[in-house]
Amino acid sequence: MSLFAKLMYRALVWKERQRARWDGGPAATRGRPAHLTLGERGETLAYWFLRQAGYIVVARNRRGRAGELDMVARDGPVLAFVEVKTRTSEEAGPPEAAVTRAQQKRIAKAAREHMRKMKRRPAAYRFDIVSVFWDTKAGLQVRLTKDAFKG
Repeated sequence: MSLFAKLMYRALVWKERQRARWDGGPAATRGRPAHLTLGERGETLAYWFLRQAGYIVVARNRRGRAGELDMVARDGPVLAFVEVKTRTSEEAGPPEAAVTRAQQKRIAKAAREHMRKMKRRPAAYRFDIVSVFWDTKAGLQVRLTKDAFKG
């Protein structure tokens, strides 16, 4: 695990806590739609969370004909296609529950398209979900679900 990645992740968590205190919540924005800003913050936190967990992120926001992949990363010999979900409320359920079967199919299709373009195909791959959730009592929570669904 990289010390730099660990420090960056902790700094971002601290920054998000401060921003929530000053702005009135994690989704507070200045002139942009709140969901876009919240999604970007969540993806940045997820990136550094994965880096501190030992992942090597090889692509972010990879767009193709089949759709977008939030992150493509290596976890040792395994290629992980990572979907990031960020929420400020559990009214609609936990963030990882937002990855519907239709979305799983779209992610799997985009992953196959990405692998076709690779010079060397991975021996193994999987689909992971990183959930970023802002709880008013517990604060910022980031969870990683490895092998969350089959493609």
